[in-house]
Amino acid sequence: MHPEAPTRGHDRADRLTSVTPADMYLDLLARTLTRYQMDSVHKPLDPFTRKPWVRSAYGFVDRTLARRGFQLVKRVQHDYSMRALGADVPIDAETGIGLSRLENLRESIETVMADDVRGDLLEAGVLRGGASIYMRAVLAVHGDSSRTVWVADSFEGPPTPDLEEFPQDADMFLHLIPAMAVSVDEVQRNFARYGMLDDRVRFLKGWFKDTLVDAPITNLSILRLDGDSYEATTQIFDALYDKVSPGGFVIVDDYLRFSECKQATDDFRDKYDITEPFSEIDLDGIVWRKGS
Repeated sequence: MHPEAPTRGHDRADRLTSVTPADMYLDLLARTLTRYQMDSVHKPLDPFTRKPWVRSAYGFVDRTLARRGFQLVKRVQHDYSMRALGADVPIDAETGIGLSRLENLRESIETVMADDVRGDLLEAGVLRGGASIYMRAVLAVHGDSSRTVWVADSFEGPPTPDLEEFPQDADMFLHLIPAMAVSVDEVQRNFARYGMLDDRVRFLKGWFKDTLVDAPITNLSILRLDGDSYEATTQIFDALYDKVSPGGFVIVDDYLRFSECKQATDDFRDKYDITEPFSEIDLDGIVWRKGS
């Protein structure tokens, strides 16, 4: 096991006899979903830090190639520490959130099960579905048959920013990247590939403003937000935060990466006087536990 891997199996590598089969399975699954074990990867060209006109040109070229089944990528050597933090996103991985955020997700799920916190698990913004697959796997390993994993996404990529209502998203560009649009059929195939597609997994297809408010969800014990933009993050919070049970966990992906996500989260916490402290998971994500 590589020294940068923040996994339970590594933490007890010098006493493997104490590692349970569940630990070993979930560690291996996390490494597989992130492609952590690969020495080199094909990585999409990254327009994130480039000037707006470069991002626009990249988007045009990328969309043109995508219609013909091609994509702009470069081959890079695997950086284990970057992969563990979710900073090195392989093009073929089911998730790009890295081992640290998957480990936090596992710990959060196991905590709400141990403390008998009521509610289902929901991820809003799933891309290829890896984190949601991991959610279902953690429940399966522990024999929890009472909770549902909700998988919410447009499955068409992010919407074009609504700058009239959400001017905070003026610099958002993710809707220009074809790889952000992953169909529901592809995500379901990914679930099936890992044996995790069953009646405990339900899909909410559509824009968050249309699907989340009236979703047939009573309680949530885990709410994982990966909307990136101010608009999406706000819509997720508005629709679902009140459904998080006391003792449940709220996980915000990309809070430390996208200023739009951070501002939406901070504005929501300020508006509703949410004072529970949050913890930084890695270079991107944060988590807090909802109080009473």
